[in-house]
Amino acid sequence: MNNRIKNLKGVKTSNFSPRISGDTHAQYVKGVGPVRAGLLERLGIKTLEDILFYFPWRYEDRKNLKKICDLSYGNLETTLCEVVSADVITTPRKKMKIFELTVADKTGFLKSKWFNQPYLKKYFKKDQKLILSGVVKGNPYTGIGLEMENPEFELLGSEDKFIHTSRIVPVYKATEGISQKQLRTLIFNAIDTYSFLIEEYLPEYIIKKNNLKPLRWSVKEAHFPEEFTDVGALNNGSGPAHKRLVFDELFMLELGLALLKKRETLERGISFRDKNDLVNKFLAGLPFELTRAQKRILDQVRADMKRPLPMNRLVHGDVGCGKTVVALVSMLIVVENGYQACLMAPTEILAGQHFINIRRMVEGLGLKAALLTSGSKDKPVDDISMGKAQIIIGTHALIQEKVKFRNLGLAVIDEQHRFGVVQRASLRTKGLNPDILIMTATPIPRTLAMTLYGDLDISIIDELPAGRKPVITKVFFPSQKDGLYSSIKRELSKGRQVYIVYPLIEESEKLDLKSAIAGAGAFEKIFPERKIGLVHGKMRHDEREAVMSAFKSGDIDLLVSTTVIEVGIDVPNASLMLIVHAERFGLAQLHQLRGRIGRGGYDSYCLLMAYPPFSDEAKRRLKAMESTGDGFKIAEEDLAIRGPGDFFGTRQSGLPELKIANIIRDMGVLEISRKEAFALADAEPDLSGHPLLKETLQKKWMGRLELIKS
Repeated sequence: MNNRIKNLKGVKTSNFSPRISGDTHAQYVKGVGPVRAGLLERLGIKTLEDILFYFPWRYEDRKNLKKICDLSYGNLETTLCEVVSADVITTPRKKMKIFELTVADKTGFLKSKWFNQPYLKKYFKKDQKLILSGVVKGNPYTGIGLEMENPEFELLGSEDKFIHTSRIVPVYKATEGISQKQLRTLIFNAIDTYSFLIEEYLPEYIIKKNNLKPLRWSVKEAHFPEEFTDVGALNNGSGPAHKRLVFDELFMLELGLALLKKRETLERGISFRDKNDLVNKFLAGLPFELTRAQKRILDQVRADMKRPLPMNRLVHGDVGCGKTVVALVSMLIVVENGYQACLMAPTEILAGQHFINIRRMVEGLGLKAALLTSGSKDKPVDDISMGKAQIIIGTHALIQEKVKFRNLGLAVIDEQHRFGVVQRASLRTKGLNPDILIMTATPIPRTLAMTLYGDLDISIIDELPAGRKPVITKVFFPSQKDGLYSSIKRELSKGRQVYIVYPLIEESEKLDLKSAIAGAGAFEKIFPERKIGLVHGKMRHDEREAVMSAFKSGDIDLLVSTTVIEVGIDVPNASLMLIVHAERFGLAQLHQLRGRIGRGGYDSYCLLMAYPPFSDEAKRRLKAMESTGDGFKIAEEDLAIRGPGDFFGTRQSGLPELKIANIIRDMGVLEISRKEAFALADAEPDLSGHPLLKETLQKKWMGRLELIKS
């Protein structure tokens, strides 16, 4: 039985199996078939339920179709008309083919033009009825008559007038091979035939308390609005049907996280005593004082670790705010109690960087650190299983089945957004409910942190170490190259080092982007007296490590690189970074790259070389980089620019995909649904009184995590 949809027995037609449910393959739905099912799969539609829950991305008001004589210049208008003529015209100078359609109703004529689309002619026959929707213009040459350029159109048959016209019409994201009209008709028929199978699964008290509409009504209304016809509100997702569907989506997400958190509070963890010998010795040897934020978060971590429950804490803050020291102190507490600690990083470079730094810090304390990555020559598997290595740093290799820990007490995960809840759960199985401490240098907007990490306690390091100066960021254009080279020369003359970051390894004719390999050659000519290194992701691990080590030790003045240096190289002497084709980088990535500099006590510069023309989004990203160095403001702007779709890798994070909810727009609903979900999880962690809800939840989170133990 499907989660939201009842089984239907006894439907006997040649197209359907005798038993229909939401899991029925789309090809057996009326009007689909195997060929169209293949096209629908491109849209993520595989089953009957997928069809019913494939919602429009916008709506058009076609209730009051205008006569041609009533169309207004400059407005987006929709009219019902008939084909008078259809011709392809070739312009004399540029030989451009223009498809020109003349249509009419009883009140007048209208011309429409489509550029470089001559094939459209085959769709139109004289007297064919159609709907045209587009911005109304005047004829640019004669100034007489009305025109539309590249309008949307739908050819009409008498049988489907009330699906495509005379109503609020849903517009779906379609794909090549299936037209908007075909998709709309298919979904209309599926709703008409099967919507009565949709069952309520939310507890009735939650529906009443939050004044939510019935689920079946909401699905039908979201597709083909009848009762609520405010097209502006529909397009904003603020109608009553959308409110219900958004609530459901966010509630199911938060309920899964709430049950995760509840389950962990019911499990026994390790209670670590605060012995402090190793910790005090380590802190006394540091050449700097911990910030107030670091001390506050260490107090929170210590309190967590004393409790006999598994710790689940996320520490997030900007690049260079001192998360690694917090993690290392936590690891030392574990080691003092006779347990092992591990740190899992997303890349071999970052794992290697952590290993070098941590080994240097702990060897003086009489501890052994080990590095385990897939690229490691000598894999310290025996040292880990026998307990000879107390602190283990590695990549995904740590969660391989053959890797056994003697007694893992703490797992630290760096850059959590690169991993998912599945990897987190796998790491937990390496010990008897070890504590989990998660670090990320990517600041997360509050709403997103609440959504993605609802099962974690969250700490924010909101203070940079003393002496850290903000990085001065400036956008440059190709005409300003001389000034840019002067800035590089000035920093090199001070004995500083420079990063040059490119988006690609080799030249791409298609994209015409400057490449790292070509760039390295160019900078060797510009600065022949300087030592220039090149590092990129296609190099062998040992080669890459050798170049980065040479840069760190000062043997290389100028490092040309791809984004492999985004995380994991700490060179305090590097004071300038040039990012080439900065308009092609994401905002979070630009900020992460910028975090590689500014680690010394002197002025540092991030120069963004942008190649016009570029999009409005790219302009916003570059402006944000120039205007602020605050990672949390950057994260909020990034979320605003990109939208919530897959902003933080929800697909790989292991969380259910949000199809209709918008985290920014629906923040209020998110907070309400979160409270309801956590209250229910607290009162009834096994959901035994709500079997359909339990079944729905398990399906939503399928393959990601075992949430509810029966």
